[in-house]
Amino acid sequence: MINTEEFFSYLKKKDLDFFVGVPDSLLKNICACIKMSSDESNNIIAANEGNAIGIASGYHISTGKFGVVYMQNSGQGNAVNPLLSLVDEDVYRIPMLLLIGWRGEPGVKDEPQHVKQGKVTLSLLETMGIDYLILEDDYKTQIDYCYKYMSENSKPVALIVRKGCFSEYKISKPDSEYTMLREEALDGIISNIGSDAFVVSTTGKTSREIFEIRERRNEGHEHDFLTVGSMGHTASIALGMSLGTEKDVFCVDGDGSFIMHMGGMGIAAKYAKENYKYILINNGVHESVGGQPTVGFDIDIKSILFACGFKNVYTASTKNEVEQGIDKLKREKLGALIIYTKQGSRDDLGRPTITPEQNKINMMKIFGNINA
Repeated sequence: MINTEEFFSYLKKKDLDFFVGVPDSLLKNICACIKMSSDESNNIIAANEGNAIGIASGYHISTGKFGVVYMQNSGQGNAVNPLLSLVDEDVYRIPMLLLIGWRGEPGVKDEPQHVKQGKVTLSLLETMGIDYLILEDDYKTQIDYCYKYMSENSKPVALIVRKGCFSEYKISKPDSEYTMLREEALDGIISNIGSDAFVVSTTGKTSREIFEIRERRNEGHEHDFLTVGSMGHTASIALGMSLGTEKDVFCVDGDGSFIMHMGGMGIAAKYAKENYKYILINNGVHESVGGQPTVGFDIDIKSILFACGFKNVYTASTKNEVEQGIDKLKREKLGALIIYTKQGSRDDLGRPTITPEQNKINMMKIFGNINA
């Protein structure tokens, strides 16, 4: 296991002190160390991984230095476009160090949404012509190699991080003016949307908590689409689903997901029918991958939703306000509800016990598209 603080110190020793990316659970310790040990201007938590590649590119052009871009391997998909059409040797030829968490590594048990990405992580880098090393205890030699490679070739290079690679490093939780936990808010949502309504919930702990709420109530899961991957696309999935039914479809999004692909909200508002109901739970952090902050508390999400075309945007921070907000959403078109919560979840929070494909099949049976 690599000592997290020593790894960070060696990066800085090599003048690798500008960090940008999207947090990952396998990188949570090094991301926490970067957060606690860097100025805010030298650690930018990007909207998505492509955004991070762009920022690191601009930084190199203005300084000549190499940015460090951290991401989960699922984020390679968001990064492919700028990696090939911007930083590639056939275009602008821009070097940077990629720090990639290897979720779904073959032979290592992981969640279903990571299995395919884990299989293709290395081959995808090879296809893009990006050199890589799998991070090991001899990390100083590997960082030296990466620095020399970037200096001599002006190309990106990657360090692949396996599960349990870094020693524990705690990030301090910010104080919150809100008292309600996300799971309490979700319980209030499920209690008030009606038994015929459908839910499309964002990736991470939100979907896990919805699954457990249904379990506690001895209710089925066929009305809930648990978006275990595809961060940032929850609102689009819910839009497509709502266009194929007259039943209410409630999108339960998170601030990190909303920010990652914000443009989808304008599309949703333009094409939504009356049954499209948008709910955003905002706790200001990427909680599912270690508690790194988002800009959820720094931007005016309410005004953004109005600008996208939503007619009414309500806010809630208590269960009573959640109930009132849901009641308003049920009665109008193009309403949205922003729920503010504090960071935190149960230590014993479980994971869905049905596969994503079975979740889909069960829901399609309810829609009448598959015979039971």
